[in-house]
Amino acid sequence: MSRVFKWLKGLLFENLGWKLLSLAIAVALWALVASEPELVTLVTVSLEYKNLPDDMLMSAEPVSQVLLELRGPSGELRGLGEGSLHPAVVLDMSDLQPGVRTFPIDEGSVKLPRGVHLVRANPSEARFEFDRRLKRIVPVRVRLIGEGQNGYVVAYQSVQPPELQIEGPTRKVSRIADVVTDPVDVSSVWGSSEFRVNAFVEDPYVRFLSSPQVVVTVTMKKK
Repeated sequence: MSRVFKWLKGLLFENLGWKLLSLAIAVALWALVASEPELVTLVTVSLEYKNLPDDMLMSAEPVSQVLLELRGPSGELRGLGEGSLHPAVVLDMSDLQPGVRTFPIDEGSVKLPRGVHLVRANPSEARFEFDRRLKRIVPVRVRLIGEGQNGYVVAYQSVQPPELQIEGPTRKVSRIADVVTDPVDVSSVWGSSEFRVNAFVEDPYVRFLSSPQVVVTVTMKKK
């Protein structure tokens, strides 16, 4: 017992002056923070996501920004947006299945500095549409303009590569029969000419997995 008593005595009274000073500083800081008036402010933040499965893609335009109404000490609110004090809405997208899913925007999904609280979010929910990722090879269709304007017509045309690989949400990729080149103007062409142009896919949720540039070869003949 005497050893325990000595140990407790040393723990309590060793460097007593420094301990009392630390306690006084802590109390002063608490009193300073506690005396700060509480204010309310509005902050616009972007949505952030985590744990989105690799085989899933968004197939519709989601909400991109949220207006947060926040309450907290004036000192904390003035420092919002600086370093680690930046508020954020982070949505956990684990265990997703294809289809529509709605995520609540509440204190569970809003990251805030200590002492700052969420009053409300506008919108209070974010709705997303998800689909499986699909890759597909589709043909390239050449778009020619100006044929016949100089008395010549197309005798032969080719495109290299003749196919390109695209990727996107399954339902959107499945609807695409081909991709189309930028217009190739042959109104002043006679003989054979080559054109380097880009192919285009209309759906913004579908992308090319390689360069969309192709080479179009056109041979013209007199009518």
